[in-house]
Amino acid sequence: MAANEGLKLVERGEDGVDLAFRADVLAGLSEAQKAIPARWLYDDAGSQLFEDITGIPEYYPTRAETEILRERGVQFAEAIGPGRAVVEFGSGSSVKTPLLLNAIAPGAYVPLDISGDFLRAAAADLVVQFPGLPIHPVEADFTKHVALPDEVASMPKLGFFPGSTIGNMVPRTAVDLLREMRGTLGDEAMLLIGMDLIKDVGVLEAAYDDAAGVTGEFNLNLARRINRELDGTIPVEKLRHVARWDDLYARIEMHLEAQEDLSFSVAGSDFTMTKGETIHTENSHKFDQRSSYMMLLSAGWTPCERWTDSDGRFSLILAEAAIPRSAP
Repeated sequence: MAANEGLKLVERGEDGVDLAFRADVLAGLSEAQKAIPARWLYDDAGSQLFEDITGIPEYYPTRAETEILRERGVQFAEAIGPGRAVVEFGSGSSVKTPLLLNAIAPGAYVPLDISGDFLRAAAADLVVQFPGLPIHPVEADFTKHVALPDEVASMPKLGFFPGSTIGNMVPRTAVDLLREMRGTLGDEAMLLIGMDLIKDVGVLEAAYDDAAGVTGEFNLNLARRINRELDGTIPVEKLRHVARWDDLYARIEMHLEAQEDLSFSVAGSDFTMTKGETIHTENSHKFDQRSSYMMLLSAGWTPCERWTDSDGRFSLILAEAAIPRSAP
């Protein structure tokens, strides 16, 4: 069964610019600590670079999570049951998705992603692998409310949020997103979510600053995207990729650091950076069992199963939509 063309929910101006992208960039570059939300790293070029990152030796999360998905399929099927519409938030290339779909006999698959061309190409690949499965791609910013296709409205849902993408958000934003997912998926929904675990700082920093420089290119691509889509004049060659561990927040931070004083414009607005000043582009929070459970509970999800890879580097947690209660 062919995938439909999908819903396109990205709002664009008359010039074709993603209005949310422009607003976030202009606001972020105007702050004392310049910062741009990590979701804008993932245009088509950024999405492809991230797929390249998942294959580098230092980047363990994809291998660890894939190990869990391959080896725990029977347990997933028992805990989740058949017939659910799998709604994947930020599906990317959907390379892990077949492992889950093969395990649980879903009723439909709804990939959500902000990168439309990448999304539809991945959906088309899955049509070949799962010819009898209804597939409904939705081009959207999943950090905001998303209306699911009518075709899956009456089906019980399983949210799938792999890759520890939840770690890219500060705690309040992560809880807000998980609550939004709870509302989108419905009262009988389940959520299978990946969360990376706290470990040796050297291992963590190497995973986000690899020797081949692939992660650096991924980070710098954001500046190139701004130049291309927002008429920017950022001198990309004068920026440096930086990845560092912040123990207070239990996270790796990625920054673009100015190598000298800079002046540039974006969408008609002028900006400056002094040497050593940075644009904060991504957080990657790491968790232990208690912190991951507390985040889910705060957002209306009750953890019911948890799996880790053989080296204890990564976790996949299955949670159920909590029933609202007025008292303890």
